[in-house]
Amino acid sequence: MSKKATFIDIIEKHKGILYKVITMYCADNEDKKDLEQEILIQIWKSLDTYNDTYAITTWLYRISMNVAISHYRKTYKTKGKTVRLDTGLLEFTAAPETSERSYEQELLRKLLAGLNEFDKALMFLYLEDKDYEVIADILGITKTNVATKISRIKNRWKQELSSPKN
Repeated sequence: MSKKATFIDIIEKHKGILYKVITMYCADNEDKKDLEQEILIQIWKSLDTYNDTYAITTWLYRISMNVAISHYRKTYKTKGKTVRLDTGLLEFTAAPETSERSYEQELLRKLLAGLNEFDKALMFLYLEDKDYEVIADILGITKTNVATKISRIKNRWKQELSSPKN
C-alpha cells in the first residue's frame, strides 16, 4: 500500500480521534481548519517513522494532542482566546441532545476549561476510557503520575461542584 493510501486509510478509520481532539482545543471554524491542517501535516510527516509496536490510536492521540497543545498555546498568545474546528476531511453530524445531556456536557466543558492544556489532555483521555498505561504512553509520563494527577483533578472538581457558588 502506498504512503498516500495508508494515510487516507488511517484518517478515514480514526477521524473520530482527530475530531475529538480538535473540538476540545478549538473555538471557531477558522482555528479548527488550521488545527486540522497542522495535525494532518504532522501525521503525514510522521507516517514513515510509525513504530507498529504501539497501537495506531496511541500514536494518533500523541501526535494530535502535541500539535493541538502547541496550536492552543500559539493561538492563545496571539488572539487571547481558545480555538475550535470545522470539518473538512472530518465530516460528522452531531447527535441530537437532550437538555439534561446538554447541561452535563456544558458543565464538563466548563470544568475542562479550568485546566491547563496538559491536564485537559489528560482528562480528555481519561473520559475517553483510556487505560492509565495508554494515557501514560500518549502523554509521556508515568502510569503513577497519571493516577495521581487524575485523582487530584477529580478531587478539585468535587470541591468546585460542591461549593455554594455552583
